[in-house]
Amino acid sequence: MAPSSAPAVLCAGIAVQDILFRVAQFPPAGGKCMTDQFAIVSGGCAVNAAIALARLGGRAHYAGPLGDPTDAVSNQLVAEMEREGVGTAGIVRVAGATAPVSGIMIDAAGERMIATYRDKRIEVARPADPDALVRDVVLLLADNRFPDFVRPICEAARRRGIPIVLDADRPTVEDDPLFGIPTHIIFSSECLRETTGESDLAIGLKRMMPRTKAFLAVSDGPNDMRYIAGGALRTIPAFRVEAIDTLAAGDVFHAGIALALAEGRDEVAAMRFGSAAAGLKCTRFGGSMGAPTRSEVDAFLKQHP
Repeated sequence: MAPSSAPAVLCAGIAVQDILFRVAQFPPAGGKCMTDQFAIVSGGCAVNAAIALARLGGRAHYAGPLGDPTDAVSNQLVAEMEREGVGTAGIVRVAGATAPVSGIMIDAAGERMIATYRDKRIEVARPADPDALVRDVVLLLADNRFPDFVRPICEAARRRGIPIVLDADRPTVEDDPLFGIPTHIIFSSECLRETTGESDLAIGLKRMMPRTKAFLAVSDGPNDMRYIAGGALRTIPAFRVEAIDTLAAGDVFHAGIALALAEGRDEVAAMRFGSAAAGLKCTRFGGSMGAPTRSEVDAFLKQHP
């Protein structure tokens, strides 16, 4: 349990149950393979981030849509978050709907193949009182998987002057209205490339500059992070680790950034902290369950000055 003095961060967005299979290599089309590791864990950008935040020492809260109160998968996701110390008062249950589920194969190099089922009925959910959700938090971290759900929460945070970090994970359009609200936008490389149509991430970031006043950055797996400062492109080296599972690494990265910003660090220090947390996560199988603790990240950063 995080101390009451720890910053409170709200993570808003998607929740998914991840069913994981670790394989030596992906099977060919129409083929089969055996697995020596299997797990069912909580997933989804916002839930992964909330769990990581709690492990890193923040007071994490989650807001997002889930299925009917009788839906077993939704109930398992709520129970797992509560075991991790994540507040769940912001969950909206949708009558008759079921929670999203992903089947994921992870190979020996840590890469993954994902198939996701999402009940379309869950997309009708809206937060009942966005202002109440952000009243007692110091920062909002939102993903764009359910834009109609998170947008009113982002607008409520903006009205209160709360920093907003947007995890731009779902490809969209350059003039997406959600991009005009956050104080920070951290793209995945896939999202930035598909949104801008630019294969060069540096060009893609610069294309987004006229669309928002937010701090802009992009992660690129094991490669250097890029960000814009003073109108110029800059880079931060990623930590080199032996990856065995990259699932949820981007979400842990965003969680580390969000917590560091909430603690008063600048963007460069926050990205370095997030990168260290994500790097450690990649060395462990289990998706969100591989998120490190604060002491582990602090020790890692001391070893990699």
